[in-house]
This record gives sequence, structure tokens and C-alpha cells, in this order.
Amino acid sequence: MSSSADAAQPLTARARGSALRGRGWLNTGGVDLDLEDLRGKIVLLDFWTFCCVNCLHVLDELRPLEEKWDQELVVIGVHSPKFEFEKDPEALAANIERYEVSHPVIDDPELTTWTEYGARAWPTLMVLDTHGRIAGNLSGEGHAANLDALVGKLVAEGEADGSLRRSPAPTVLAERVPQTLRFPSKLTPLHDGRLVVSDAGQHRLVVFETDGATIDEVIGTGRRGHADGDHETAQFAEPNGVLALPQDVAAEVGYDLLVADTAGHLLRGVKIGQDRLLRSRTATEVTTVAGTGRQWMQGSELPRGEGDARSFDLSTPWDLCWSHVLDRAVIAMAGIHQIWTFDPVTGNLMVLAGTTQEGLVDGPVVTSWWAQPSGLDELPDGRIVVADSETSAVRVLDPHDMQVTTLVGEGLFDFGHVDGPAADARLQHPLGVTALPDGRIAVADTYNGAIRLIDESGAEDGGVSVVSVALDLDEPSDAIVGPPIDGIGQLVVVESGAHRVTWVPVAKAAERIIDQGAQRSERPVTEIGPGPIRVRVLFTPPEGHKLDDSLGPSTQVTISATPAGMLQDGGGVSTDLERTVDLDPVYREGVLHISARAASCDADPAVEFPACHMHQQDWGVPIRIVDGAPTELDLSLLA
Repeated sequence: MSSSADAAQPLTARARGSALRGRGWLNTGGVDLDLEDLRGKIVLLDFWTFCCVNCLHVLDELRPLEEKWDQELVVIGVHSPKFEFEKDPEALAANIERYEVSHPVIDDPELTTWTEYGARAWPTLMVLDTHGRIAGNLSGEGHAANLDALVGKLVAEGEADGSLRRSPAPTVLAERVPQTLRFPSKLTPLHDGRLVVSDAGQHRLVVFETDGATIDEVIGTGRRGHADGDHETAQFAEPNGVLALPQDVAAEVGYDLLVADTAGHLLRGVKIGQDRLLRSRTATEVTTVAGTGRQWMQGSELPRGEGDARSFDLSTPWDLCWSHVLDRAVIAMAGIHQIWTFDPVTGNLMVLAGTTQEGLVDGPVVTSWWAQPSGLDELPDGRIVVADSETSAVRVLDPHDMQVTTLVGEGLFDFGHVDGPAADARLQHPLGVTALPDGRIAVADTYNGAIRLIDESGAEDGGVSVVSVALDLDEPSDAIVGPPIDGIGQLVVVESGAHRVTWVPVAKAAERIIDQGAQRSERPVTEIGPGPIRVRVLFTPPEGHKLDDSLGPSTQVTISATPAGMLQDGGGVSTDLERTVDLDPVYREGVLHISARAASCDADPAVEFPACHMHQQDWGVPIRIVDGAPTELDLSLLA
């Protein structure tokens, strides 16, 4: 298989696609598919994993293509897991339902098909022509226009040689029955004691009475979309974070609740209706307070605290909390690995932390790296605690000195379920953090199905320690502190995979030390020679486009390594798509981290306002130094 095949090559020069092999198929009604069955169709293989926010972006990018080319194109998801939890077939089936995946998916827990096609990153896209041969190889997101053009070209090619076969995709979807909650995500108490839960799987908010069980109101139609209005007409797209504003702020801005409308790339303000003595109930009203509805992509403007918040693109805002130090809302901008702030009174947005690079780097907020931050809360001393999900880390941002530190977590590929001192402790894709009255931090350790407690001074040496306090939960994603029962503290927990809100006691007697072992993501190791190593990022501008340097260099490649000492020379940032790196022979195994960006625009000089696109991908490539192995590493950004 050639990773650089493209639609410009003659048919005979394209490599034939490998067989699709895995544990089983979903969304096919129990039928196993193979490429021979799909001859005559354009086939798009989407290598994804359900933890990955960039993969979720691609799912949204593919929806219009699947609709436009519904007779010619078959999208097949190849689920290639990063975390151990994602290998569970029941978890995969649930998350296919959660994210409304509407095409066939092959379960590839051992990365068999991933390896056959040479995938190196989530997401990776491979396009096969009507003869089952590879016509395109793309990494990352933002390729919708390129894919549309490529599919159109391959359809014309198939019509010309008579190989195109038009028919609906072989997809069989289970019927979705409405229920009280479906994959709820976050929750917040209102000042009058009612509880608001983001019902992400049904694109709405559910307001419960003070008992936490009786429904007071449902806000939203339950259909994915973007519409302002009252509780019956408003629409959301996978809402997650919900924040009850301080009462004085709510009174000034005219709405009570701030909502992270995640898949809509928006912040919404919600004035929640309430009953009044001897008078009619006040009406609920939903408005858009930040975001254009477009996803932020590289090259888009980042906010600096000026301008209309509704003029800026956002990217998958996942959670919210209020900072009394900053006097504004803090936003976990998961889609671009940053932390932003929003001032409801002035309407100003601002980047608080993160460079948009994905990883775990502490220090000053402006140079810190994050990896899909998904949970926020304010500690009693004003610091912001963050669940940094893709690094399986809990980190702290101090708004007093603008520094970031990590309490628990090692990096993008390290996880597990281990309690004890912070140096040994491991989490697995946590999505929620909660400040407890005693100063400890409760963690919704989502993929371990647990509630963990972090004590910043609980270890024997006075350092950070971790214990487990609840196990066997189904994807817990958030929690708030509830009223004590018989003197025992309680957490009100969103048990997302079980479609419910549940109460978890936080009692000393329930604390336990678990050691199920530290783990690392299992990805095929690439054997390379001792060097020097030539790293090439393959990028060919789409047809009719050219590299664009109107706003600066059109390309940028950043290379680093884990461990850092492995990379002796050739690291750092450069505009060259091809780089030679030298590795320290002391290290025989490690990970090369390559981040690439390339900008392309319409090449036609007659176009007054050319359409431009920024293409970006991050790769973490496990390598093993083997004498006699190849000394080249090719990575396809767009080829």
C-alpha cells in the first residue's frame, strides 16, 4: 500500500486497499462487510477513536458528505482504540449511539486494520476508488472540501469506466427511543435549589426540581441544531458544561445559566423560567452569547478581550466554571486544547492558557500545553482545577501568578488505575473535577468508572496523594457537592453511560487504594535505523489550490521527542516539510512528536476573495531503534 497515492495517478498506479479485519461490525444489522462487497462504491475509511475530540470533529465534517453522496459513497469507521476502556465492545456500541454515528463501523481493538493501512494518528482518512484502490490519504481534520472534491472526481472516473454502482450505503441503525436522559454530561445547581443537567445525547437541558428526580422543565426540541427561542423551540448540539452565574451577574445580563453548546461551537445564555406566587410562570429564553457556530481552525482569529464575542469561532467548548479571582467564566476549549474566559457583562472573550499544541507542558499559562481539557472547578483559594482528559491528568491553573502545574498525570499515552503518591498515580481519561469543602478534589475518572479523591498534602511526604472512593460507575462525567446524609458527605454524580444522576457517599470508610497497573497506549512501533532520520510530512495542495503565505509562512513543522534527551538535533520549529533529525544512541525506544500545519488557497488569480484552508495534524509515533531498519519516516498530512 502506498501512503502517497492520489487521484491524479493513473488507476493502475494506485495501491489496492487491504482487507478490513477486526472483532466485528456495528451499524450493519449483524452483517460483516468486505471491500469486494463494496466494489463500485467510493469508500472512505475513517480511523477514529471515541475519546478523541478531533475524531468527533471529523464525524461532523463527514455528515454533509454522506448526505450529498448518499448513493455513491460509503463511509466506514475503523475504530482503533487509544485507551483500554475503548476496547470494550459495549462501550464502543454505546459511544456510537452517543455521537450518532450513522455509518458502518468495524471494531479494530488490536489495531489490525490500522496497521495494514499504515495509520499513525487519530483521525486518519483513506479514500478508495470504485476498484478498491487507495486514491487519497489524509490526516487530521478540516478536509471536508478536499474530500468533497476528491469524491466528485472519483465518481466521474467511475462513471467514465462504467465501474460506479449507485445504491444506499449498507447501514442499519437501531431506533432511538426518547428517555428522561440519554448520555447526560454535566450538571449545576440553580440558586433556588433546582438542578440543571445537560442531556447531551438528546441535545437539550433538563431542569429537575429540588428532589433531583421530578422534571420541572425540558429546554430544547431534542433535535441537533442551533436555534434561539423558548424552551419548546431552542436547539442545541451536544451541550455539555452548564454554569449557574452569580446572582448579581445574572441580574445584570438577564440570563441565569451559561451553557457550553459543544458540537455547536457556541456559548448559550439561558434565562430559566420559574413559578411565581399567584402569577403565571416566567418564560424560559435561550440566546447565543458567544461564537459564530463555525469551528475554530488554524488561521482563525483568537480573541484578546475585544470585539463582539459572537464574531469569534469557538472549538468544542466542553465545560465551564466561575472564577471569582478573574470575575468571569472560564471555558475548557477542548477542541483546540486551550482555556478561555468569557465576561458575560462586557461580552468579551479571551484566551487564558494554551498554545493550541496538544500535550502536557506546565509553566506560564501562555506557553502551557493542554490535551482536550474537559472539566473545570474553582478551588477555595481561587485556583482553577482542570481535568485534562487526553493526558489522563488533573492540573491546576493559578490565576494569581498565571502558572500551570500538574497534580496527577504523565502524558498523552500514559494512563491506568493506580492510587497512592502522585508520582505513581494514574487516571484514565477523566472528564470532571469537583472542589470539596475540605479542600480535596473529587475526580470523575471516566474510563475507570470511578470517583477518585486527590489530596494535595495527603502523601506521607506531604505531597499529593490519590485514593478511590467509588467504583463500578458507568462513565461518570461530572459531580457537584450534595447535602450530607446522616452526616456523610455526598456527591451528586452524572453517570453518563447509565443515563442517570446518582448519589455517591464520600466517606472515609469507602476510601481504598487500588493498583490495577499503569498502562500506555498500545500502538504499533515503527522500527527505524540509528540515523540520521529523515522525517517527511507529505502535503500536496488540493487541486486548484496553492500554498499560501499571505499571512506568513505557509508551512510549519514542530518536532520533539519523549524522552526529551532522545532528540539530539533537528528538533524545534521549522517551515520545512522535510527535516533530518539525530537521535541519541543511548535511547533505543521512545516517541517522536511531530506537529504539522500547511495553508493553501485558491490558485486562480481571478478570484477576488480566494477560499483558504489550514490543514493540521499532530502525530505521536512510537519508535524503536533497530540496526538496518529504514532511516526515513513519512507522514501524510494530505497526499
